[in-house]
Amino acid sequence: MIVINLDVMMAKRKMSLNELSEKVGITLANLSILKNNKAKAIRFSTLEAICEALDCKVEDIIEYIKE
Repeated sequence: MIVINLDVMMAKRKMSLNELSEKVGITLANLSILKNNKAKAIRFSTLEAICEALDCKVEDIIEYIKE
């Protein structure tokens, strides 16, 4: 199972969903879907923008958990 830890990284960086949305250029609705592990896919360009905005690595956001 793939888990998105976006909320964890946002908390560590003390960044709100609104602030991240503005920095990345993604709607609040789409970020919320991603944050709540409801997304079925993510573009590499989106992932790159999120990592840049949160100053983190991909593995800080995406985690694989064996079921």
